[in-house]
Amino acid sequence: MAKPNYTFEKRQKEIAKKKKKEEKHLKKMSKDSEEGQTGEQPLADDKENPVDSGV
Repeated sequence: MAKPNYTFEKRQKEIAKKKKKEEKHLKKMSKDSEEGQTGEQPLADDKENPVDSGV
């Protein structure tokens, strides 16, 4: 009977995990870029209400 190659199985799982994580990352990046193109500005860039430095 053949001995199972656990190292190969582990490597295949790691590769699948890495691929899935990369796909999620790319999906998130494309979603963020779409939201950025809508013309909305983050609150931190609001120049009408500057933060008082307390001087």
